Amino acid sequence: MRFGGRRNSDNVEFREGGRGGGLGFGGGGGGGAGMLLGLVFSRFGIGGVVVLVIVMAVFGGLGGLTGGGGQQAVGGGGQGQPSATRNCSTEPTITFACQTLASTEDQWTALFQAQGQTYQAPKMVIFEGMDQSSCGTADARMGPFYCPADQGIYLDVVFFRELAQRFQAPGDFAQAYVIAHEVGHHVQTLTGTSDRIRRAQSAVREGQANALQVRMELQADCYAGVWASREQSAMEPGDLEEGMRAASAIGDDTLQRSSGRAVVPESFTHGTAAQRQEALMRGYRGGNPEACAGFTQGI
Repeated sequence: MRFGGRRNSDNVEFREGGRGGGLGFGGGGGGGAGMLLGLVFSRFGIGGVVVLVIVMAVFGGLGGLTGGGGQQAVGGGGQGQPSATRNCSTEPTITFACQTLASTEDQWTALFQAQGQTYQAPKMVIFEGMDQSSCGTADARMGPFYCPADQGIYLDVVFFRELAQRFQAPGDFAQAYVIAHEVGHHVQTLTGTSDRIRRAQSAVREGQANALQVRMELQADCYAGVWASREQSAMEPGDLEEGMRAASAIGDDTLQRSSGRAVVPESFTHGTAAQRQEALMRGYRGGNPEACAGFTQGI
């Protein structure tokens, strides 16, 4: 994927040297923790890489985890300092990320305008090691995520290398898919879909809440496909294959198998490899958000 001389987004922040804090994270995986993490913010789907440890009393129950514009911020450590060494022109990977975010801004602005609405772009925070979001600590081990409380996409600088090496999903379009997926969650926040799903999740058991989370994640994949469909002039041969490899690599079933665990569908929070691939292609073929409406219909 090549944007050529396209503009960089003005909504990118670069941070370094954060001391972390807030929520605690460690290695391993777990169904329940993964579900609760989804209630705070949405990772790109590397469930099983990190376990979120939550003390429910801090939040006063699930009510504090419902997301949306009224979500209460999570306290904790300090924010990383603005980076003195990185900007959108520092290195090609970062430039591409800045251009991808700008492209999503252009395309979703046009899509919202077609519906008589105004698109409010998210910010993207590119950090190194650890940072602090309004949803808690941003840790490199978590992978990219979207925090609805501050409408921010958090991305560690080493993630794309991890995507290529650990998850065997290299390529610039795979990187763009990551960002477009998280922008999809921002769209869900703006349209009220996130709030509806959080309310529904708070009223059901864990397995049912996980199933609702899967539907939201698949819709975000679909929205990424919609964006890609509108940027076909920037796409190159093999780009779709890169996206499909990435979608397969971060399917819940793929991740559970690769970690040596049994595949437990009730614990899925993002969908199987096949489901994620199908959702991405549904959006790409449809070319508009209506193609993705079925994922959350009836919630």
